[in-house]
Amino acid sequence: VQLVESGGGLVQPGGSLRLSCAASGFLFSIKYMTWVRQTPGKGFEWVAEINVSGEATYVADSVKGRFTASRDNAKNTLYLQMSSLKPEDTALYYCARGRPRLRPSWSPEGQGTQVTVSS
Repeated sequence: VQLVESGGGLVQPGGSLRLSCAASGFLFSIKYMTWVRQTPGKGFEWVAEINVSGEATYVADSVKGRFTASRDNAKNTLYLQMSSLKPEDTALYYCARGRPRLRPSWSPEGQGTQVTVSS
């Protein structure tokens, strides 16, 4: 299994970014997928979860109306479109197979991509 996140970077408050996650080694098209973020001292936060059809099944209150997860099953790729970014969105973003918010023992499988929101 390989999950490779990309697209992070430094962005000003109010800006936008699109993260990507290239998946391989498993049947991507039949798995729920989730974006998770981690900040020092706050642990993991489940950001957005989508089902196999790309419908949102969970969105954190902190990002509702600003972040949208999507997927391209033909490309085995998961996306996170982030807009109206805030400094508190600064975190290391991971993509995850399945629904890790239902699995307390979950740990990241990829290296993550750093998003820093700062002026």
